[in-house]
Amino acid sequence: MSNLGSIVAASAPHVARWWETAPDGRVHCFLCPRHCRLRAGQAGFCSIRANQGGRLVSLGYGAPAAVQSDPVEKKPLFHFLPGTSVLSLGTTGCDLACSFCQNSDLSHSRREPVPVRHLAPADVVALALERGCPSIAFTYNEPTIWAEYVLDVCAAARERGIATVMVTNGYVTREAFHDLYDHVAAANVDLKALDDGFYRRHALARLAPVLDTLRRLRDETGVWVEITNLVIPTLNDGPDDLRRLADWVLEHLGPDVPLHFTAFHPDFRLRDLPPTPPATLRAARRIAREAGLRYVYEGNVLGDGAHTSCPACGRLLIRRSWHAVLEDHLADGRCPDCGQTVPGRWKPPLPRETG
Repeated sequence: MSNLGSIVAASAPHVARWWETAPDGRVHCFLCPRHCRLRAGQAGFCSIRANQGGRLVSLGYGAPAAVQSDPVEKKPLFHFLPGTSVLSLGTTGCDLACSFCQNSDLSHSRREPVPVRHLAPADVVALALERGCPSIAFTYNEPTIWAEYVLDVCAAARERGIATVMVTNGYVTREAFHDLYDHVAAANVDLKALDDGFYRRHALARLAPVLDTLRRLRDETGVWVEITNLVIPTLNDGPDDLRRLADWVLEHLGPDVPLHFTAFHPDFRLRDLPPTPPATLRAARRIAREAGLRYVYEGNVLGDGAHTSCPACGRLLIRRSWHAVLEDHLADGRCPDCGQTVPGRWKPPLPRETG
């Protein structure tokens, strides 16, 4: 936690949700499992939720620090509206402290002000329509910590038939879970390792809340879920590490949840390790497929590890190069050769005109 004076507010403070006044007068934020308790003038671990005059406020509401159109495959989402563009936006801050953060200019921008673009929720949706994006992604930094803005964008998007996506570390409380995830269509959850020690050492966090989120997504929502694991040399790339993660996904989420193994590159506070060799990603994919997962992908590298094939007959269904879809042979979500259903969300919603 830090003093509010060191936090640059990107816009007028917006009164937050998911807080209460503690008996000692501090503000208790229960949006994420850190449960920050803040004195007046103090910001939480995430840096963008703060106690101002006895109220919890969200400092960056309506002022994203990054806005751009991406291929939806870049999130990565491979079974959700393939070949379409997604309007992507992010703010600053994070509720984790990953030493290997691949987007630290936003997630850990506590010392330097970051230029922002002021966009009301309706403006975000208008921009998505203008750019022909059937979906909007909350991404780049952890969207849970700016959930008030996320929810208001979701409401505006729903009115116009635009889908919404969370790209998240899954660090959210049960109290806030449904408030947030009942309003999005898809989520890519970053499962960093199936090892609580890894989370404690390298993210100053715990594993259990992330696993709880994944189980709740499966059991309590209709959200389409994919998982990303950043494979870091010497830290979480051992065969036992990879097999344990794949086994957990299979047991608790089922064989059809897409799992993306992505390549690490040296960044932020972890610059003394090499990039992930492509051979390590190939091995990770093989281990996960042998464990029984049907849709396993390699990310941040070129090769055939990004293709989708029919698990029944082996027919190539979607061929990708990096983040581009080169071929898509799915027929209404089925293999055209054998009729096997491939789980996913394949058809974009139809944008609606306003009254």
